[in-house]
Amino acid sequence: MRSIFVVLLSFGLSTPAVAEGFAPVTERERFVSLIEGRDLTRFGITLNVTKDGQIKGRAFGRDVTGAWKWNGDYFCRDLYWGNMDLGPNCQAVRVQGNTVRFISDQGAGQFADLSLE
Repeated sequence: MRSIFVVLLSFGLSTPAVAEGFAPVTERERFVSLIEGRDLTRFGITLNVTKDGQIKGRAFGRDVTGAWKWNGDYFCRDLYWGNMDLGPNCQAVRVQGNTVRFISDQGAGQFADLSLE
């Protein structure tokens, strides 16, 4: 269970990132305009990423807490799933409609798509 959640909450899946149809989000202001007042969701996960740098929510029955900042072109987050420290990661962000794609390792890693609700 831990490994599945770490992969998902690290905003990564088992497939390489393909950005067809997704527009890059490279500025903090644009990112905040997308997430402000909305939740990021996918099966088993609901997260609220606030404009003041907090991450809160639930995933697979456990609390999620953390912090984020914008660094250059990347969303950089540090997360806890329950008591488990998932560590930091800077991620490229892409958007298509109400879908936000987070690509781990500054866009070189795996991705997860979350819906804006």
